[in-house]
Amino acid sequence: FLVTTFPSSSPRRSIIELNVGGQVYITRYSTLTSVPDSLLWEMFSQKSQKGLARDTKGRFFVDRDGFLFRYILDYMRDQQLVLPDHFPERGRLQREAEYFNLPELVKLLAPKISKQNSLGDEGCQSDPEESSPSADTRSGFITIGYRGSYTLGRDSQTDAKFRRVARIMVCGKTSLAKEVFGETLNESRDPDRPPERYTSRYYLKFTFLEQAFDKLADAGFHMVACNSTGTCAFAHDQTDDKIWTSYTEYVFYRE
Repeated sequence: FLVTTFPSSSPRRSIIELNVGGQVYITRYSTLTSVPDSLLWEMFSQKSQKGLARDTKGRFFVDRDGFLFRYILDYMRDQQLVLPDHFPERGRLQREAEYFNLPELVKLLAPKISKQNSLGDEGCQSDPEESSPSADTRSGFITIGYRGSYTLGRDSQTDAKFRRVARIMVCGKTSLAKEVFGETLNESRDPDRPPERYTSRYYLKFTFLEQAFDKLADAGFHMVACNSTGTCAFAHDQTDDKIWTSYTEYVFYRE
């Protein structure tokens, strides 16, 4: 796309290109300035945008979450909040709304005080999507897999390097994976994947299988299947030692 430049005296710049965290958005000037006193209103209601950061292609650059910005932009079109079913990024979206100084959107995303507990239990709060366990429970499968290796000496006389796990991989629906593992999920190999889509490219930031099992159990998942393959090879430096390698998958399901 070509970036159209406007003189500083131009009262309206009809179409504006944005690069938000690597995601490109094309929108109207009127949309970006629709909420007075918001950060975007302050950025683009000025007579000149010379002081704003730009990327290598001349687009205005905003160093924020490129995936969640679509909901920020959608809200600014008509000041209404519409999210997908079982949206798992509500807390992060609220943080983005605070950054862009959108107080009404922050209120819509904030947890609501339960009316039933407002008299007896002051301060008891619940998210509208989490007010009951069944309301936010989504059924589905999550598969975790890992490649492991260990070295075993002759007659087990030497120390064995037991189950050396380099990386725990996660496969399944994006929304379920983020719900279960949260900030411990590394999304760098498949960024900005929509919540309703599936992926097999996520992996965990830790390498302890039991920690992954605990998180899955806490989220209501139980293991329904597993499989493993293994090979054995002699070590190059010590012919009496054997190196065992394996690939294992565990399939978890929540009703």
